[in-house]
Amino acid sequence: MIKFHRVTKHYGTAKALDNVSFEIAPREFISLVGSSGAGKSTLIKLLTCEEYPTFGKITIDDRDIHLIKKTYIPYYRRQIGVVYQDFKLLPNKTVYENVAFAMEVSGAPSKTIQEKVIEILGLVGLKAKMNNFPHELSGGEAQRVAIARALVFNPRLLIADEPTGNLDPKNAWDITQLLLKINKLGTTVMLATHNREIVDAIGRRVILLKDGQLISDKRRGKYRVS
Repeated sequence: MIKFHRVTKHYGTAKALDNVSFEIAPREFISLVGSSGAGKSTLIKLLTCEEYPTFGKITIDDRDIHLIKKTYIPYYRRQIGVVYQDFKLLPNKTVYENVAFAMEVSGAPSKTIQEKVIEILGLVGLKAKMNNFPHELSGGEAQRVAIARALVFNPRLLIADEPTGNLDPKNAWDITQLLLKINKLGTTVMLATHNREIVDAIGRRVILLKDGQLISDKRRGKYRVS
């Protein structure tokens, strides 16, 4: 599905990624780990076409994603759901409206939006909160809304960028279990995190970056920084 082939990314004279190669199969769950500055955020930006490689290429289904015409980038990005640490919810919109917003912007029919939003809110366990505003939610609930919003276009890949960073241990594990559930339903999931306890508990594939280089790639690994 996804291939990084000798990808290098420069910012001026600094190398954010250095000759990185790996493949991700459909329906995999990957933990992307490494300390701050290791290259995780750059890798994610390359996947979402916010940045472009200096050398190398990234392909999805053998198609170089950085050759996609700019007019088609919004359509490409609907195949990738991204969840961030800080939720990025619209404060003056309800839970329902936050999840529906992206579909409204894309011009989806009202009935389709209603059916999809209710389905997704059921998946993340928030149907009872659909009329609440973000300030009325706990941190864990707010992150569930962010995940629901990322799922409305049925993405093939869900990227969770430090999704538990602002949460207490119980809510962090609840969000992790939700990501595992989403993966089990068929979505490829990439979890970028510093949380070694969660990575070790998941027990899935672990890709470790250090100083922009891929240090290890273990199919059933643990968070180990050399």
